[in-house]
Amino acid sequence: MPNYLIAQLDEIPPLRCPCGFTRRAFADSDDTVASIHLVGIQADAQTHYHKNMAEIYLVLEGEGEMELDGKMVSVKPLTAVYIKPGCRHRAIGRLTVINIPVPAVDPEDEWFD
Repeated sequence: MPNYLIAQLDEIPPLRCPCGFTRRAFADSDDTVASIHLVGIQADAQTHYHKNMAEIYLVLEGEGEMELDGKMVSVKPLTAVYIKPGCRHRAIGRLTVINIPVPAVDPEDEWFD
């Protein structure tokens, strides 16, 4: 078994998520400490938070805002946002982002008020 994993994000089928549609890599492996997601933000992105997971968002395309604990922050390509556990957040605007959850994404750790 190799000591690495490779994923081609544009070949992974998209899944619905609170932010829009995501293509998740490395989320299914038992021994990964992080996963990586290519996310197309949709207009109906929901404010949510995670109790155990931090996230890093990297905006690739588009301009918009991130709502972070009720504060609006402008984002554009190459803006990076580190979101700590417990921070209520959502992206707003037609954005394409890379999202890196640490530890790897756990759908049971998505919480809504």
